[in-house]
Amino acid sequence: MEKGKPIIIGCDHAAYGLKEKIKIFLIHRGYQIEDAGTKAQTSVNYVDFGKKVADAVSKGQYSRGILLCGTGLGMSMVANRFAGVRAALCSDIFSAKMSRLHNDSNILVLGGRVIGDVLAFEIIQTWLDTVFEGGRHLERIQTIDN
Repeated sequence: MEKGKPIIIGCDHAAYGLKEKIKIFLIHRGYQIEDAGTKAQTSVNYVDFGKKVADAVSKGQYSRGILLCGTGLGMSMVANRFAGVRAALCSDIFSAKMSRLHNDSNILVLGGRVIGDVLAFEIIQTWLDTVFEGGRHLERIQTIDN
């Protein structure tokens, strides 16, 4: 992904700390960040923040988004209900790469209670740097979207 392009990011209370570290990581690398919340560690409903990010990506306001919750499971379930969203829950670098290469994922989902910040940074950088391969994979994505 081109540096300078905006990325929307959202989380629940369980992943607030990791989200704040990720924002700094991305800003230092030249990315613009739109923080959809939450803004504190106070307990919130993850669905509200998942919807904000997924809706913005679905509508084309952002080409990429990042969502975080305790495990990443809830956020991925919310995000994948939106048209055109391909949210990928990734806990390793290989999955992040393949989610872009073969699936053109546009939302990366991370579990704040599952991975640490160093691994999260590596996953994010891989996800941002990997270009969709297209070809036979494009036809599969179009089948999903139809």
